[in-house]
Amino acid sequence: MKIAIGSDHAGLALKNEIITVLKELNITWEDFGTNSDESVDYPDFGEKVAGLVSDGKIEKGILICGTGIGMSIVANKFPNVRAALCCETYSAKMSRLHNDANLLVLPGRTIDGKTAAEIVKEWLRTPFEGGRHQRRLDKIKAIESRLCK
Repeated sequence: MKIAIGSDHAGLALKNEIITVLKELNITWEDFGTNSDESVDYPDFGEKVAGLVSDGKIEKGILICGTGIGMSIVANKFPNVRAALCCETYSAKMSRLHNDANLLVLPGRTIDGKTAAEIVKEWLRTPFEGGRHQRRLDKIKAIESRLCK
């Protein structure tokens, strides 16, 4: 598995902490910026990561901005992306079990590095449960197909 990771300036510090976690877990990752605390526009970085997940070039992504809301909005504009904003481990687990989330969004200004590390670990180790949840994902896919014509 390879993870695409990106952030705006508000998520930079947390992104760097998450990269350390990915290294510890021996997970391959690619950083799509930003690499400065200079003010940037989160859609530019959200588009890079979500686009790769949408196209199937990368299996999973992680995006970080101040609240996570902006990155969530951007990422969920892309077909085949199921981005989940998670602030604690229960949501991370459920986003994988029930929603097969393929993009994790974290709030850089409202959680600490330890909490974020726990969220990332839970998200990465939790499989998709399938079953009745697949039926629901199929309905989401049908909605995407109708809207993205």
